This record gives sequence, structure tokens and C-alpha cells, in this order.
Amino acid sequence: MTAVTIRDVAMRDGLQIEEPIDTAAKLELLEAICATGVREVEVTAFVSPSKVPALADAAEICRHLHRFPDVRFSALVASVNGARRALDAGVAHLEYVVSASDAHSRANVGRDTEASAALIGDIVDAAHIADATVEVIIATAWDCPFDGPTPTGRVTRIVEQAVAAGADRIAIADTIGTTTPRRVTDLVDAVRPLIGDLPLGAHFHNTRGTGLASAYAAVQAGITRLDASVGGLGGCPFAPGASGNIATEDLVYLLRDCGIETGVDLDAAIRAGQVAIGAVGGGTGSALMRAGDRKLVGQA
Repeated sequence: MTAVTIRDVAMRDGLQIEEPIDTAAKLELLEAICATGVREVEVTAFVSPSKVPALADAAEICRHLHRFPDVRFSALVASVNGARRALDAGVAHLEYVVSASDAHSRANVGRDTEASAALIGDIVDAAHIADATVEVIIATAWDCPFDGPTPTGRVTRIVEQAVAAGADRIAIADTIGTTTPRRVTDLVDAVRPLIGDLPLGAHFHNTRGTGLASAYAAVQAGITRLDASVGGLGGCPFAPGASGNIATEDLVYLLRDCGIETGVDLDAAIRAGQVAIGAVGGGTGSALMRAGDRKLVGQA
């Protein structure tokens, strides 16, 4: 393993549980994120503004994406209507989330897992007609705050449906930050044989301090795409106890010292984390924001 692609999700997952901030502040954060060298950014979500008011300006944010031509932008959707709104706004890469837990799915989108999975084909069709791609992300892939541990079979069934529907990417998400390295490896091993050549990504939260260890275990298991958020912002508003994503800067530090290339400038990532924390008016920030990088050979 020599390289991992990091997708920064601060603009969506990082902001969705915060009080709304104005569009100008979001664009300042977006500029700081893009300056880190990340090649992929989850920029917003096309969901109900009444349920997630922090992302009500999704279409307006997308009007500015042309300023960053070297970045692959994606947006999360939770319905066919949301997918159409995103496509109308010019988004070329959609993320459709299906929770593997019925209780979380109902809390998150108002329908059970089976009903959510049944929409994959319609969303893929709409996206492909528009020359866009769809990544199916399986939320609560390890645990649900309501139902407890998620049976592996519930995850693999969604994966099989996504593959059959023509999804372009698959990802597994630790929505509430409970998983650990062994469980990560077990689920990756169960999913990988089902997806052929499709890219497989992973999304971890650091709620219980195991996010970075889980991310490293995923890389060791062959994952080459990881989500992270500058400043460690993030959490699910519909999952009690869910908090902070793994921080982009912390992940870059770990992978760099393991000889794994990310293309992300660590100092720039720390600065972006500072912008993120400043934008939301508080937060604990990341370990690297508190401690800084270690002194490297050749530094004074």
C-alpha cells in the first residue's frame, strides 16, 4: 500500500450537526480545505432543509465549485428527489446513504432499510442519464444506537443490491464511532468479494477514540479511500451520541509516518481545521491542532 485518497467531509458531515453558518463562511472553509491538496471533497447534502437547516444553501454552494477545477466534489442525497436536485445543481458525483439498521434508517430518512435500498436503482438511473456517478454508503455498518450490533448479512445484502443496480462505488460507515480494528477487517473481508472491481471506501468517527486505529486497519485490509474531516468536526443528528469524524490532519499524520502517500499538506490541513473550528464557534479540534506536527529531519 503506497497511497490512500482522503475525501474531506467537513462541509457536509462536519457542519450538519452545527448551528447554520452563512454561505460566505462556508466558502472560506471550502477554500481552506481545497488548499490542503485533498483530491475529493463532500461538499454538501441535498436533503430536507427543515431537518438539516445547516445545509439549506446546498445549491448556492454548488454554484462556486468551478473555482476548484482539480477537486472531485460529491454531495449526499437521501431520496430520488434529492438526487434530482443535486443533478440540477450540477453535481457530478452523488452519495446515497442506506442505513443497515431499520431503526436508524427510520430516524434518518423516515423509512426502513428495505425501502431505502429499493431506491438505489432509481437514483443510479437518474445519475447515469446525467453522466453522473453514484456511491452507495452503508451507514451503521457495524452498530446502531437503537438496535445495537448490525448483523453482517444486513450490510452484505445492501452491497449486493447496490452492485446489481449499477452503483459506481461502495462505502461502509461507522456512523456512531463504535467499531475497532478486528471488526473492521472482518467486515471488509465480507464485503470485498461481492463488489468485483468497484472502489471500496470507509468512513469512521472517533467518538470512542478508535477511529484512527480503525482507519489504519481498513488500509491494511486493502481500503484505499477514507473519509475524514478537518478539525474533527462532524456527527449524525439522527444518531444519539454520534460525534466527531476522524480529523483529516490526524489521519494524514498517521499515514505519512507509515509511508502511505495522501497528497495532503499537513500544515495546510491544520490551518483548515482552525478555520473549521472558528467557523462553528468552538469545538475541541484535533490532536494535531493541539500538539502540532513533530519535528522532522532538516527542521531547525
